[in-house]
Amino acid sequence: MPECLIVQPIHPAGEEALEAAGIRVRRASAQDMKTVAAEIETADALITRDAGLNAEAMDSARNLKIIANHGIGTNKIDVAHAAELGIPISFTPTANARSVAEHAMMLILACAKRTVEADHAARNGNFRFKFEGGMSELTCKTLGIAGFGTIGRLLGEIAKNGFAMKVLIWSPSADDGTIRDNGFEPAGTLDALLEGSDVISLHRPARPDTHHMINAETLRKMRPHAILVNTARGALIDEAALAEALESGVIRAAGLDVFDPEPLDESSPLTGLRNIVLAPHVAGSTEDALKATALACAQHIVDALANKRPESLVDVAVWESRRKT
Repeated sequence: MPECLIVQPIHPAGEEALEAAGIRVRRASAQDMKTVAAEIETADALITRDAGLNAEAMDSARNLKIIANHGIGTNKIDVAHAAELGIPISFTPTANARSVAEHAMMLILACAKRTVEADHAARNGNFRFKFEGGMSELTCKTLGIAGFGTIGRLLGEIAKNGFAMKVLIWSPSADDGTIRDNGFEPAGTLDALLEGSDVISLHRPARPDTHHMINAETLRKMRPHAILVNTARGALIDEAALAEALESGVIRAAGLDVFDPEPLDESSPLTGLRNIVLAPHVAGSTEDALKATALACAQHIVDALANKRPESLVDVAVWESRRKT
């Protein structure tokens, strides 16, 4: 019976789908790579979330034929080494997109309405909080979206249709015609996006060319009342520069679901600021998204072990030269 090792917990529906397909499910006793390397030897398939999978663990997996990444980002998987070994990697680019887009909108609203501060004030009997001001409407404001994948497009639709916001898009991979066809306006450059937006939401992958794309210099290009939101990858933002910008009033507020590194250190200057909303990387963790993602991973594994190419592969070319024994 083929076997799947699950590195981190997934929705039970995913495990049930694997077992119904005749695949034995085994959970790693811990998610660190030393433990995974010791327990992966007999696995034919593996599901990992943000723990990834390193080269050492792959080298210990003599039967491994498919790595199913539970989510979009594969930066913690040694993709190049997997390709060398002929192990395809699948991912789930759309399973949690709606949940992440909604979470980004929630952070935008929480920053605009000072929701966390208002909650704290109410719990402490401070009803004079309402005289402090600093809250704003979103209607007819401009939302700038950096990146135009599924999540960025969905967020744009929520903002435009639900709040009558003007939506600007900057994406090196999307041409102006495609952006306009979706009902949005191209910004042309990152600087134009930052300078022309009341709210900026980041939806770019973590790569060398996007590392700290938001830094002291780019923060100064934003409007003083700007709100910055990140539900993509923590490495997109220089957190020290952001903390300084929030404290000094360079921008008004920020909402972050991702950090670099994770988990966020309790001593981070971000944790002491009032004008920031923090969440522990939960944008894609709604019950709906977790179920859809787990089922997608399970289907990828069922397909791969039946010699059917999974729907979403990081590198399709690896499938043609995949390990078959």
